[in-house]
Formats: sequence, C-alpha cells, structure tokens
Amino acid sequence: MPPYTITYFAVRGRCEAIRMLLADQDQTWREEVLKQDMCQAGELKSSWVYGRYPKLTDGDFTVYQSDAILRYLARQFGLYGKDDQETTRLDVTNEDVEDLRRKYLNLIYFNYDKDKEEYVRDLPNELRLFEDLLRNNQGGKTFIVGNQISFVDYNLLDLLRIHQTLAPGCLDAFPLLFAYVDRLSSRYKLKTYLSSPQHTDFPINCNGKE
Repeated sequence: MPPYTITYFAVRGRCEAIRMLLADQDQTWREEVLKQDMCQAGELKSSWVYGRYPKLTDGDFTVYQSDAILRYLARQFGLYGKDDQETTRLDVTNEDVEDLRRKYLNLIYFNYDKDKEEYVRDLPNELRLFEDLLRNNQGGKTFIVGNQISFVDYNLLDLLRIHQTLAPGCLDAFPLLFAYVDRLSSRYKLKTYLSSPQHTDFPINCNGKE
C-alpha cells in the first residue's frame, strides 16, 4: 500500500500542489474520492471553498487543510528552508500565493461571468510581485526562495499554471515567471505526473469553470 492517502474530489483544486509535491519527491499515494455532487453543492458556500478538505492520511496520522498538508510534507522531505530565516521567508511568500488563490477562487465560484474580464485585466498587478521575488532571488534562475525547491514552489507553480489556463499569455510580460513555470514543469518526475491521466483527466475546479 502507498504510504499516503489523499481524500478529495476528482478535481485538481486545492489538492494539486500536494499531488505535485508528492510526485516530484518520488512518492506514491492512494486517492479516496469524495462524491462529486458534494463538491458541486458545497463549493457554492464559502465555508466549503475554504473548508477542511483535502485530507492526507499518513499511517495513523491525519492532516486536513491544503497548506497544513504542504507544510507537513515539506518538513518530511526537507522542503521548508535551510534555517529559520529562510523558513520565515517561505511562510511569508506562501501567504502571498494564498492571497491570489483566494481571489481566484472567489472569481471561479462566485463572480466568474461578471468579473472575469476585470480580474484578467488586473492580473499583471498581482503577478508582478512574484516576478520581483524571483528577480531578487539569484536573478530568478532558481526558486522563489533560496536555492532549493520548497513547498511554496509547488503551490505557486500550480497557481501560475491554472492562471495560464484562465488567461493564456498572462505570463508573456513576465519572463522570469514564464521561465520558472517551464523550468519546474520540466523536472522529470513532475513532468511525468503532469502528462499523466492522474493530472490531465481531472478538471481544475468542481464547477467546470477555468
């Protein structure tokens, strides 16, 4: 049996960064799929959008909430910075990632038809922060913080890739971010996962909007 079990819907959603981390770290896991109608009904409520799932089971230990799971796995695989200062920088940067993700989820589940055009128009203002963070870290040639991959890189990579689906060409004005997505997506184990049905057969969101 794989060491990990993920309990979530048959979508990428808030779970995809976790799957990407596990795949890139050469880990296997079992999917325990929740009923899709629960997802479609629940995502209409903000309490469900920011609710407890996904769930990760590791032996007899269970962790809920995507960010808590990412941090748990980061500690297991050495993806949480080399010292306290770098760990803190990762925490701060992940908050920036989550700020944009919350805006994205609010658009997707509550205001897609009304606000998509304005959201896409304002997107460069959101992406510029991450371009600057990359530029300030070794000229943008490595990772978002430090010189080794971290849990934040998987979270940011997932968020950038879904924005490329929402707004194709959104990274054209940000060469460091564009190269960053290409570089991380080309990591052998991660590339293999991203081209597999385990990833491609899952929609991004429960309601079909992307």
